[in-house]
Amino acid sequence: MTVKEIKKDVTCYCCDNAHDARQCIVCGSFSAGFFASVGGDRYERCGACQATFLNPEQRLSIDDEHARYRLHRNDPGDKDYRRFLSKLAGPLLQRLPLRAKGLDYGCGQGPALAGMLREAGHHVRLFDPLFYPDPEPLEDCYDFIVCAEVIEHFHWPATEFARLNRMLRPGGWLALMTCFQTDDNRFAAWHYRRDPTHVVFFREATLRYIASRFRWRCEIPVKDVALMQKPEAI
Repeated sequence: MTVKEIKKDVTCYCCDNAHDARQCIVCGSFSAGFFASVGGDRYERCGACQATFLNPEQRLSIDDEHARYRLHRNDPGDKDYRRFLSKLAGPLLQRLPLRAKGLDYGCGQGPALAGMLREAGHHVRLFDPLFYPDPEPLEDCYDFIVCAEVIEHFHWPATEFARLNRMLRPGGWLALMTCFQTDDNRFAAWHYRRDPTHVVFFREATLRYIASRFRWRCEIPVKDVALMQKPEAI
């Protein structure tokens, strides 16, 4: 199966979709409106969840986006990279039961985080629409799902969060790491915005809003990390 066929089958995070300009791609509310124009790029802001996102018509083509992803060199053995990922791994490991089953969603070509979690005794499966495109792991359920530097690439976050919720077992954890957007005055010069594959930007308030929509418990253990826990079955 090709990457394009897989994207069509499972609606991965770089798929095509219809879009109403007023509708927020993150929470689905019809509260989006113009936020800023930077270098000809139009950014929208949602009045409900406070997400900021690039107008979908101005995203890179799938081929150009994938070409940039192939330039990433995230070495699982790089000590500095592992230290960076420990911002997410450390708080998550404190909350997981022994030998938990997890998914590294959007793991990239060097799944270092999955390796760190496996070293701690957990079973971790991989999914990435380009580098690990087998959709079979998306049919399973997990004690935890990690998305490290992934959600800012989501073209249709509302669809993705619904899928992540379906894959989480009751009581399971969704661990997210992304650079929180804070200062609107610095948005134009912000390094995170300047990456053309980053198309949606989350505030802490945005992630708490998403959590409330799914009735997840949300914790922010450190800057740029959110841990969401799905309620236990009643």
